Amino acid sequence: MAKEASFDIVSTVDLQEADNAYQQAARELTQRYDLRQTGATIEFSKKEGVFTISAPSEFVASQVIDVMGSKLARRQIDLAALRWDKPEPAAGSSVRQRGHLVQGIDQDTAKRIAKDIRDLKLKCKPTVEGDKLRVSSASRDALQEVISHLRDGDYGQPLQFTNYR
Repeated sequence: MAKEASFDIVSTVDLQEADNAYQQAARELTQRYDLRQTGATIEFSKKEGVFTISAPSEFVASQVIDVMGSKLARRQIDLAALRWDKPEPAAGSSVRQRGHLVQGIDQDTAKRIAKDIRDLKLKCKPTVEGDKLRVSSASRDALQEVISHLRDGDYGQPLQFTNYR
């Protein structure tokens, strides 16, 4: 009998690269002419994976989000991995906005991915294991087909395929 091949489906962000992008964005806030005197700030909690933007208006906050997005994209971090909350009023007339880095696959998305894999009618078995999925099959061709199908799908977050054996 053939040995089973498998791979894992995960959704992770390299926090060191996110921290580097944050440092570049913070530096650009102090140097860019249109943002220098606005009082806009950005903070990053590496432990929680949360960006916090404080700005005098929603427009300035959106400018800071654009700067942050360009720095993340330059560091090969998919922008779908960052979810921004709605702006909330802060002290005075300023606004505060938080962005959360998505780490791991939540249960609803994992079930949806597993259902999509089963709907392909291939001889493979998806298994939800915490915040990742493991897909196993006797046929490596079936696994390759699953990977290509999932790359075409949109699940609201970036997916990586690891531990292909």
